Formats: sequence, C-alpha cells, structure tokens
Amino acid sequence: MFDRRKFLLGSTAAALSGCKIFDSAGRSDSHLRALFASHEGLTRSAQRALIGDALAPEFSEADIRQGQRPNGSTDPVDASYRQMAQSAFRDYRLTVTGLVETPQTLSLADLTTLPSRTQITRHDCVEGWSCIAKWQGVPLGTVLTLAKPKLTARYAVFHCFDAIERSLSGEVFYYESIDLIDAYHPQTILAYAMNGAPLPVANGAPLRLRVERQLGYKMAKYVHTIELTDSLATLGFGKGSYWADRGYERYAGI
Repeated sequence: MFDRRKFLLGSTAAALSGCKIFDSAGRSDSHLRALFASHEGLTRSAQRALIGDALAPEFSEADIRQGQRPNGSTDPVDASYRQMAQSAFRDYRLTVTGLVETPQTLSLADLTTLPSRTQITRHDCVEGWSCIAKWQGVPLGTVLTLAKPKLTARYAVFHCFDAIERSLSGEVFYYESIDLIDAYHPQTILAYAMNGAPLPVANGAPLRLRVERQLGYKMAKYVHTIELTDSLATLGFGKGSYWADRGYERYAGI
C-alpha cells in the first residue's frame, strides 16, 4: 500500500541531504524559497481533503525499540529555565494569552490534573530518521477551551525557552505555530511524559507540543507561552515559525 508519510519524508530527506543547491532556500530573496512556499498551500489543502480529521498511525509498546532521539535543542541555557529544571519544574507556568477571553496561567501540576491522552506514535524528522515513543499529555484543545478563544483567533503560536541563535537584537528563541484546526485535532497534545516517565530535558521538559500529522520540527519543545493570534505577520520574519522563516514549510504535513 502507498504510504504517503514515507514517500514525503523520504523525498524531502533525499532532496535536502547533501544537495548544496538547496542551501540558498534560507535566503529571503531565494527563488527556491518562493517555489516551496507557492506549493505549501496546495500540500495543506490536499492533506486535509484526503484524510480530514483522520488519526496518524498509532503503535503498540512492542514497537518501541529504541530511545526517542532528541531533535533540535537538548539543553536550554536560559537562566530561568535552568533554575526551574533544578526543582523539577515546580515553579513552571504555562501562559495562554492573546485572542482569548480568559487568559490562563497553569502550573505543571495543573496540567497533569486535566484529562490526559496517551498515544504511541512515530516521530518523523526532516533529516530522514524516525522514532516510535509513547507520549502522555493534555490535549491542546482542552487547554485552549479553558482560555476561550475569540472568534478572530486563527493560529496558536508557541514561544519556547530554547535560544536558537543570537542576532544583533539579542537571542532568538524558538517559535512555532499551527492553525486552530490542527490545534483541536485529538492527537495534538502538550506532552509532559514520555515512555512512562516525566519528559526528559533533552526531549523538551517540562512541556512540548505533539502534532502527530506533521514533521518533527513542528513539535516545539520547552513551551512556556501559547499565544492565539489572527495573523503570523509579526512573528519572526512573518512565515509562522523559526524554520519556515529559514526556507522550510510552515505546515510540514505528512
């Protein structure tokens, strides 16, 4: 049977690995970047037309044959983050703000008392590797419902503790976004546990996004704030995520 996830992941990895012609895609004036962006809306529309609200494949515990390989940052150096990590994140707070009627400030204990979902899914990285792990967390839709999104809200933006680079204006912290359709998908969770244990720092503790029908770089780690907005124009360079601003797809569906 044709496996769309494997095809897209394999073709993307083949195109990006060892091919210097794609190095220019990160430039704002790149013709390649414009070409990729012009097809992204088609990719998103086609996926939703084909699979709708269908679930990503889920697996059994017997399928977990290796540790979950960390992606992206593995140990934020932000001072406030490191201090919270030393006390098992007792002082951690998730803020939900922006276009909401009832802004939220939730501790890790608050989040773990909300109804949870456990799912065993495959993490597919744009670099070409994958891992299967068991994730437990609170559905993102549950948290957003507490905050009561305004009718004008279209996107959930995730602000994170991990600094990816330093620019002339200071450190650039990781940011990501998904639209509210994906935010309310049942498999979109804020994970606080992995493989039956609290989420390790290398994998995004204390809280990371899991949006199972998209590539791994969409699954923001070290999340501290969720901002609901009606536009992505003021986020980074206006493309909707740290990596989208550097030539990757914002949607990244598989």
